[in-house]
Amino acid sequence: MKIRVIIITTCATIFLIGIIKAYYSIGNCKYNKEMEKLQDTELIFSIKTPIESKILEKDGYSVHYFVSGNKNGETIVFLHPAFGDHKCFDKQIDCFSENYRVVTIDMLGHGLSKVGKSKDKISSTPVHVAEIMSLENIEKVHIVGVSLGSLLAQDFALKYPDKTLSLIVLGGYNINKEQKEVAKSQQNEMFKWLFKMIFSMDAFRRYTASATVMNKVEQARFYESAKHFTRKSFTVMSGLDKLIANRPNVKRNYPLLVMSGEKDIELAVNLTKQWHEDDPESQIYIIENAGHCANMDNAKKFNEKLMEFIINQ
Repeated sequence: MKIRVIIITTCATIFLIGIIKAYYSIGNCKYNKEMEKLQDTELIFSIKTPIESKILEKDGYSVHYFVSGNKNGETIVFLHPAFGDHKCFDKQIDCFSENYRVVTIDMLGHGLSKVGKSKDKISSTPVHVAEIMSLENIEKVHIVGVSLGSLLAQDFALKYPDKTLSLIVLGGYNINKEQKEVAKSQQNEMFKWLFKMIFSMDAFRRYTASATVMNKVEQARFYESAKHFTRKSFTVMSGLDKLIANRPNVKRNYPLLVMSGEKDIELAVNLTKQWHEDDPESQIYIIENAGHCANMDNAKKFNEKLMEFIINQ
């Protein structure tokens, strides 16, 4: 009797897994056809500015970064959101390269920066930025972080305040303050990620693209970036919670701009507003007609505000 139950349970489980995989496979095929249509039309986007592709060699892995723009100007470093890569800032390159040196980075486990044999985690990004600055003979930077990149940009400013000209955060929250609501929200989100990741990384990438950007064309662009993020990439994502702590005595000596897309989730918009209330000397801007990655959804407004902020420092 027990053997019969085990056999039936096993067969039912295999059947259920097959159904789930088939469901995701059909959805993936449909989505890929939609992406192909966009690639043939609206997705085509060219950057006029020459970009140098470079590598920071580390023990067991490499960090890829990209340099463009005016070598005599101040430097802007852009740190991308989770699951994306440096291409998330394609629409910032031409705008800022005329007057500034622009550095974009594929953070560990993302884009071309594969996990390899790394013992480091993505939380090492601030150190990577400092090492890249040394390689490129850059003394100080305006550091811009989006979503996950915003946490690491803040950590860079904490570790290297003397190297920070200004800090710009989009779709992030203050890491110098305990964030219980964020932790709860992220935990709920991770269950969604985990389920999709187990059965279909392509479905996971589709989900993150739709959750990250609002515009369909930009979703397709983000999806292309997310193709480089693999199951192995998750191994370098641990430890980020250690960046967040109550630091009541932190005093910044650099200007701060906090931004959010008006159509981002309510929690994200509220956290941006709360941050500005806690730090009234900061500047705040809510970008209209944009979701979480507002620099992609509404690049024009994002670029205008970022340029205005940097020029006035």
